[in-house]
Formats: sequence, C-alpha cells, structure tokens
Amino acid sequence: MSVALSLNQVGVFYNRKVSLFNREKSWAIRDISFEVNTGETLGIIGRNGAGISTLLRVLADLLEPDEGQITRNVKTASLLTLNLGFMPHLSGRDNAIVSGMLMGLSRKEAIANLEDVISFSELGDAIDDPFRTYSSGMRARLGFGIALTSDPDIILVDEVLGVGDKEFRQKSTREMKEKMQSDKTVVLVSHSESLVREICDRVVWIENGAVIASGEVEDVLTEYNGSTRPTPR
Repeated sequence: MSVALSLNQVGVFYNRKVSLFNREKSWAIRDISFEVNTGETLGIIGRNGAGISTLLRVLADLLEPDEGQITRNVKTASLLTLNLGFMPHLSGRDNAIVSGMLMGLSRKEAIANLEDVISFSELGDAIDDPFRTYSSGMRARLGFGIALTSDPDIILVDEVLGVGDKEFRQKSTREMKEKMQSDKTVVLVSHSESLVREICDRVVWIENGAVIASGEVEDVLTEYNGSTRPTPR
C-alpha cells in the first residue's frame, strides 16, 4: 500500500503573551508522526482542544509546520469543516470558484464545476448571496458541494456529517460513506465511535497536541475510553 501523506515529528506553535514585554511559545501540536495510506479511511479521535483542528490545517496544506516534515505524495486535499476558509464578503458562487482553484482546478474547470456544486448543495439562488449571510447548514452544504464534486486526492472531514436538515444530512452522509468505502483517501475526525467503527481502517488518538496511540480501531478506542491521564508514547 502506498503512502499518501507522511508526518515526521511535526509541530506548530503560537506565541502566547505572558507579560507586557514577554511572550513564550505554546505548542498546539508537537512531535506528531504518522502516515496516511492511499485508499484508506483514517480516523482521528481526541477531546476538544487536543490540537486536531491545527493538525487538519497542516494536512490540508493551509498551515506550514514550525518543525518537523510532512511528505505529500498527492496533489490535492479538501478540508470539510464548519470553519472553512471562505471569504465572507464574496458570494457562495465566487467562494466555490476560489476554493476549486485552491484545490488545484484551473479557473475554467472551477467555473465548469459550478453547476454540480449548486446541484449537490441545493442552495439554488442563494448561491449568489454573500457568504456572511449563510447559516451553518448552508455553509456545510457549500463545503460538501465543493469537496465532493472537485474530487480531490484526499478528503479531510472535521465532524460535519451531523449538520443541516435531515434530508440533506442523510444525503451527505451517504455520499461521504460511499467515498470512504471506495478507493478514496479520507481522514475523518469524529466523536462518533459507531461511525469510526463502521468506516475507519485505522485510528490515531491525539491528546494535548501529541499522538497518544495509533493502530487498530478497537484497540485504540478501548484505550481511549479507559484513559484518565494519557501519556504520549
């Protein structure tokens, strides 16, 4: 099995103000090492504040690590999250074009892809409204439409399968499961153990910005559920 992404001791920090004139490094993630294999669905679990959002942005090439190395053997990755980097003053249509181009499409290809985006998202005329007026459900619809119709090499999913109205939620969940159960490479962040068990091939557990455990789904989930004070290893 070939490797799509490889992280070797990756770290990201920000400067935290400790006094009027002094700042210190605060590591969001540090010494993160694991591989994502081509065609697998890798689950990432962890509690809120574990550093997973930062990690996803590194995987999506939206954030450059401050230390360590990430090796990419793929061209495009799409991050599905409620905090997508859309521009609030642009319309949904313009954001779809820009996002498609950021995923590696040409402007012509991104424009040609618009009808599929609008059809999947079911936004209708709202595609021309400013993104800042969108509800969280509408934002998720647009994000799903862009990611699933642009066909990136890797889909990074940040716990968005439970948003939107019931009909669209069922539709998007079904589409994502089809992607995950095909030869598509997927990294899934989820607090749903049943979903992780159903579709993930392996799991990485992140806590306090570090990898606590990785491996077989049941083994990692059992350790995660029995933990109180995790120690990185």
